[in-house]
Amino acid sequence: MSLDRRRDDGEPTAVSGVSLEGLFYPFYKRLFDEDSDFVADVERKLSQARMSSNVELYLSRAIGIGILTGLALWLVGTFIGFLVSQLFGSGPIIGVPLPETLSTVIDIIRSPLILVVTGVVFGVIGFAVGFGALVMLPYIRASGREREINTLLPDTIAFMYALSVGGMNQLEIVRATARADDTYGEVAEEFQSIILETEYFDTDYRTAVQNQAIETPSDALGQFLTDMLSILDSGGDMTRFLEDQKDKHIRTAKQEQKKQLDTLELFGEMYMTLSLFPLLLIIILVIMTMMGGGGSETMLYLTVYGLIPVIGIAFLVMVSTVTQDEFGDGYLRPDASEEFNVDDGVNLLNTGLVRRYTGEYGVFDQIRSREGRHEFRKLLSAPHLFFRDYPVLVLGVTVPVTILVLLGAVLTGAAPLSLGGLQDRIIWGTFIWVYMPIYVNLLPLAVFHTWNIRSRRAVLGNLSENLRKLASANDTGMTLLEAVRVVSDTSTGKLSDEFGKMYAKVNYGTSLKEALREFNNDYHIPRLARTVKLISEAQETSSHIQRVLSTAATTSENQDDIDRERRTRTRMQIVIIIMTYLTLLAVMALLQVQFLDAMTAIADDQANSDGAAGEFIGDLDPNFLSMLFFHAVTVQAIISAVVAGYIRNVDLVSGAKYAVALVTTALVVWILVERATAGSGSSEGLVLLLVGAWPLRDVQRAVRTRVAPPTGGDGED
Repeated sequence: MSLDRRRDDGEPTAVSGVSLEGLFYPFYKRLFDEDSDFVADVERKLSQARMSSNVELYLSRAIGIGILTGLALWLVGTFIGFLVSQLFGSGPIIGVPLPETLSTVIDIIRSPLILVVTGVVFGVIGFAVGFGALVMLPYIRASGREREINTLLPDTIAFMYALSVGGMNQLEIVRATARADDTYGEVAEEFQSIILETEYFDTDYRTAVQNQAIETPSDALGQFLTDMLSILDSGGDMTRFLEDQKDKHIRTAKQEQKKQLDTLELFGEMYMTLSLFPLLLIIILVIMTMMGGGGSETMLYLTVYGLIPVIGIAFLVMVSTVTQDEFGDGYLRPDASEEFNVDDGVNLLNTGLVRRYTGEYGVFDQIRSREGRHEFRKLLSAPHLFFRDYPVLVLGVTVPVTILVLLGAVLTGAAPLSLGGLQDRIIWGTFIWVYMPIYVNLLPLAVFHTWNIRSRRAVLGNLSENLRKLASANDTGMTLLEAVRVVSDTSTGKLSDEFGKMYAKVNYGTSLKEALREFNNDYHIPRLARTVKLISEAQETSSHIQRVLSTAATTSENQDDIDRERRTRTRMQIVIIIMTYLTLLAVMALLQVQFLDAMTAIADDQANSDGAAGEFIGDLDPNFLSMLFFHAVTVQAIISAVVAGYIRNVDLVSGAKYAVALVTTALVVWILVERATAGSGSSEGLVLLLVGAWPLRDVQRAVRTRVAPPTGGDGED
């Protein structure tokens, strides 16, 4: 038998010429009408998602997968029904007395009925999951493309406007936009469809634009193409139209940003409430257990190790639905006619152009080997610079170190291996198993990641100002290269230094376009890539591109405004998250120092007076509760840090620095709490002052005095 390769759009494997959709195509013919709205909608979504499957075959495949999944779960459901029938195959139904004749009939049909019901229910669920998952796939992909198109559309229109003022005609602008897929992603692919349709299907330009306006998943892009088509038909001013559209979509982007930030503020208030829910539940469970109620250790375990992470993950999913991702990797790639490849990999693994010729001649193998050794020696001489450029790779060093430290701690007996040992040494055991891996892994990651972000984004600090200077210098008659030299000599900052390097490269024979691309790829910031792409395309048509540079400066200033507002608003969300965590930490410390201490003292007094342990505190061990509270604040610190980092930069790694800070705060506070509960006066005063519970110490003493029996008495009033 021969197996065909599975394609990217999810087409199935064909075995001996028989495919899954071919087997289940008769089911499709019976279930669906080809003219139905559902089939037409799926077909449209397949086109919008750029999935090349035919709708009939795709739905046939979905039916086949649904039936196979349903059969599999039907077998599982039947087995579960068999187990249920064995456990509950006799006896009354929910305690309802029945006549003897009816009870006999029910006993006869009970087991088969359970098997049928569970099998059918699980089978229906399996079919719905299998069929629904495949049907929803084009909807999900189309929605993702729509989101990316709407995000990049303002910058794309600004790019088209800049090329228009630079002297390009409409067809050249569309071709240039179609080639810019490394910068404008899915928007460029929409324009590629227009070019391909005109070149390979003998379709006229206007019809191709009209077809793409209908097929695109983005309503905003469809409206833009429709308006552009009306300008073409009426012979209007395309440059003026693009300028108006640019301003319109920039305003729209600002409004969308405002709505997104308002939604994040609402989510921040929700998180403040949701994150306090596990704390309230822990307090209730502890009190219920002490009072001999329905609380249990299992519920406490589920709350600390289950509920807190689930709430954090659910909140992250909610935030990810409204946050605006930065699409693209920031790298500019050469055209097909250019020779050199983009060096966007790790230098140690990427030996450059010579890798093309290895294997043909021995000399190239030697060159590649020496280049690899040179890069390795360079890494050893300056490893901090290597990890600055690739911060995540630092985990390749820290994770083995963490494993070795944990292994050494286990072999030497320093790390507790049982729950009882962990309760006896709460701080030390948690430090070894949780805090030490956090410090060893996340602290270097946070340092190098922050260094990487700041070093790359430093070039954006004076971008708008320097673009204005370039435009002014170019307007005086200087070429773009001369303007670059002037700005480099008269400005300060990292961008001016890069302009100086760029000017030197061009003087030594590098083309200006290649120098611009190399400068961009050193920093690979998507926003910078869009600006450099605009300038590099425009400078090929003319060396005097003052209006293009002014447009780039205006676009950069608008992006500065959006970023500034986002930083300000998200900073408030981070403050809310951190203050919520500190409140939770303070309450947990207060609960440990004041409440549990008082309850333990009451139980001890009852035990001394009655000769047996009091019933008021139940079976809870104070060490167990202290461990549970400490782990609760630790887990909450990690979750809050990840949420804060994601809200700040839409990046989970950005939460590493917050994680280190918050877990350190939790560790210090709990060390003080443990010392306070151990009876150290100065430490008790410090921790009580920290959590704001100093006035309650007198209340605690009063409670002990009221409960304790008179000295020397018989224990009765």
